[in-house]
Amino acid sequence: MAATRPAVIALTALAPVSWGSTYAVTTELLPPDRPLFTGLMRALPAGLLLLALARVLPRGAWWGKAAVLGVLNIGAFFPLLFLAAYRMPGGMAAVVGSLGPLLVVGLSALLLGQRPTTRSVLTGVVAAFGVSLVVLEAAGGLDPLGVLAAVASTASMSTGTVLAGRWGRPDGVGPLALTAWQLTAGGLLLAPLALLVEGAPPALDGPAVGGYLYLALANTALAYWLWFRGIGRLSVTQVTFLGPLSPLTAAVIGWAALGEALGPVQLAGMALAFGATLAGQRAPRGRTVAIAAPFGSASKNGRKDSMDLMGPALRR
Repeated sequence: MAATRPAVIALTALAPVSWGSTYAVTTELLPPDRPLFTGLMRALPAGLLLLALARVLPRGAWWGKAAVLGVLNIGAFFPLLFLAAYRMPGGMAAVVGSLGPLLVVGLSALLLGQRPTTRSVLTGVVAAFGVSLVVLEAAGGLDPLGVLAAVASTASMSTGTVLAGRWGRPDGVGPLALTAWQLTAGGLLLAPLALLVEGAPPALDGPAVGGYLYLALANTALAYWLWFRGIGRLSVTQVTFLGPLSPLTAAVIGWAALGEALGPVQLAGMALAFGATLAGQRAPRGRTVAIAAPFGSASKNGRKDSMDLMGPALRR
């Protein structure tokens, strides 16, 4: 029995909820100032594990496509994300990351010729504003390199998300294999870079080992499988508008586990951002939404490339 659209959205939302714990794990458990090594430890073990489970390798043009997606979604995104986390408060990084939906709307227009709607732009602005209310009060000073890394990481992930939705996946290949290809490609890119730039791996204590295991398994292998599975069943814009759940989760973790305060302004911002996330899941009026086959391929949808793998019902 095919999953219903709300169920698909709920499962996909677990990915950004999990990613909301990344900043706390990084700052509380992991060795400092190791963005490349941390990205490597998050990506490569998860990719090899999923590759062993999927037991499918790319074919033909998909070697190149998997490499491109692996660089954008993993190889560049992970170290830039951790560099931002190390050099600037998580609140400021979260605000930059919350601009992802607007970047996806813009990239969809630029790369795919899809005209942005007023609703999608307004929803993206409201989401970013809501996140800023939640996190900016304690954001502290700006670090230029940290800001640049946060912007670059958001742009990289947004581009990778658009291309992942456009290309779909090869016939007979599911989201598990596609996730494995990207994580493995990104991890293999990071391995020599981490060694050349940061030197030998640091000594790891028990909390660091536990932190890396959590990042590799729950925060990456499971979360990215759910994310790319969602891209295959929903429109890319819908998936991206789940992104603000990540900084909202980070704020809740900071309040519950790290003793950070949540005042009326922060609560109002959470309500705005969450409302924008829900609004981003609405299909256009007057159109019927139907869940297609999981991670539908472009060829099965009757076109070479597919941005929206569920057919015209969900196109923006």
